[in-house]
Amino acid sequence: MTNFEDTILSQFANSVTIINLVTKMNEWIRPDADLDNFYNFVFNVTTAQGFGLDIWGSIVGVNRIDFPVNGAEMTDPQFLELVMLKALSNISRTTAPAINQLLRNWMAGRGKTYCTDLGNMEMGYVFEFELEPFEITILTQSKIFLRPAGVGGFGMTTNFPVFGFKGMGTAYAAPFGQAPFISQGALVAIS
Repeated sequence: MTNFEDTILSQFANSVTIINLVTKMNEWIRPDADLDNFYNFVFNVTTAQGFGLDIWGSIVGVNRIDFPVNGAEMTDPQFLELVMLKALSNISRTTAPAINQLLRNWMAGRGKTYCTDLGNMEMGYVFEFELEPFEITILTQSKIFLRPAGVGGFGMTTNFPVFGFKGMGTAYAAPFGQAPFISQGALVAIS
């Protein structure tokens, strides 16, 4: 604190003990550094860490303990993804464009991802790439993926190409026997 001497009442200005206490407190507690640390580790969601990120999780309604990945707690970067997804799903509508935007925000730069109408009151979330274990945990256990009331949800992840014919010559097609149509374990139910 600057000019901490001005904060001492005049009746205590000559007290050696109080002056020493206030001087030492001023050395130990630096409001400028503490405010910066509070902002970076707690208040700013994009830089929050540890307990600060847990506070953000409780604000949006998720807890990292509820989503173990391979038996361990989510790391801070993994939990930040869950917190941001939950925040966005809290304010989004259950329309295909809103769901597709949520998926694009989540998987930016990873590949194609989108929702599809499977008919019979079911919708699918398609990921044209492999998901990490924590992403599968988020997808299947978080209950934050939007879908209209009464509609079931399924996620599909696979590496392209998945099916094709010889001579097609496209990046997403391969001759028979080169790739499965839907590999085992590629379809997961979304709660």
